[in-house]
Amino acid sequence: MTSTVDNPAAPAPGALVLTDGTTFEGEMIGAPLDAPPGALSGIASGEVVFNTVMTGYQEVITDPSYAGQIIAFTYPHIGNYGTTPTDAESRRPFCRGVVIRDLARRRSNWRSDSDLDAYLARHGIAGIAGVDTRRLTRHVRDHGAMPGAFGPAPDDEALERLAAAATAEPGTAGVDLVGEVTTAEPYTAGDGPWRVVAYDLGIKRAIAVNLGRIATVEVVPAHTPASEVLAREPHGVFLSNGPGDPEIAGSVTDALGELLDRVPIFGICLGQQVLGLALGGRSYKLPFGHHGGNVPVRDESTGRVEITSQNHNFAIESGSVPGVDETHVCLNDGSLEGFACRDLPAFAVQYHPEASPGPHDSRYLFDRFADLMSQFWGGAPNGAGPGTAVSHGKAR
Repeated sequence: MTSTVDNPAAPAPGALVLTDGTTFEGEMIGAPLDAPPGALSGIASGEVVFNTVMTGYQEVITDPSYAGQIIAFTYPHIGNYGTTPTDAESRRPFCRGVVIRDLARRRSNWRSDSDLDAYLARHGIAGIAGVDTRRLTRHVRDHGAMPGAFGPAPDDEALERLAAAATAEPGTAGVDLVGEVTTAEPYTAGDGPWRVVAYDLGIKRAIAVNLGRIATVEVVPAHTPASEVLAREPHGVFLSNGPGDPEIAGSVTDALGELLDRVPIFGICLGQQVLGLALGGRSYKLPFGHHGGNVPVRDESTGRVEITSQNHNFAIESGSVPGVDETHVCLNDGSLEGFACRDLPAFAVQYHPEASPGPHDSRYLFDRFADLMSQFWGGAPNGAGPGTAVSHGKAR
């Protein structure tokens, strides 16, 4: 067991100011904000959202879906088991900052190699602790996710600067955040029997691991054209999770127009949203999004309820996508959580079957993708390939 005491130096007083002027006091943690690049030195800004997980804070912080956002944890005690490279879901955190109630003074876990404060500092992520996160969560729940800014706040002038930064922050609607998180070059993951091309819209490591059980996965940048994807002769195409507005998710929506009916497609989270748009659906922004590991979703075909991990601020409007069966619904707010095309080999879910963190109720969906590829290509992967597809019993 490892037990260490965090940095004993007294933290600087700080504050979080929302765009509506609501202010929360706290203490600065993580990376210093005294002189970062940019006009608003000493300030971190982004869209403020809350996450309800009780464990898995490192996986949440390293989920690329949080690009452009400040994460407020509803669970009051964060950092007690430290951090480890094994739990990182991406090459680095892309969030704008973290807000917590109580930063653990000691880490205690045999797997940890660093405390959370040092981890944030090492990756250039600032945070603010000692915040009344219950009040903050209730405010965001009642008024919706909104931009905010935090930083050292020793005086009224600093608070005014934070309020100005919050007002200037654009949030996530209409902003290209996928371009910030997608891979620069293709890479391969897993060694499963099928061949899958995965569009990296902000893919998590756990997704690549789960796909790797069923396929050899070629992860490609979000702007990869359909012709390059088809040239790789995949058995299937996967659309990953990712941050922000699906209307600004790059050229992947256009590419899907050329891929649909040519190869089976499976989408998760932002992947569902871009697939829904490609099929003619409409997207909208949820009031405060779904961020947590305890969201109940009902499978409409069986009535079975799955407890799911979710992280998204946008969704596809129920009833707006032609030619699909709506397969899953969120029991918290009735929003669309999954659909399957009736006449095309494509399906998607809004939640995260890979979890990390969260329950594993939905991991069977990766096997469902393998079944779809088997049905489409008419057999096992060793005997299947482009040009030999079978659909509805007829050769393609």
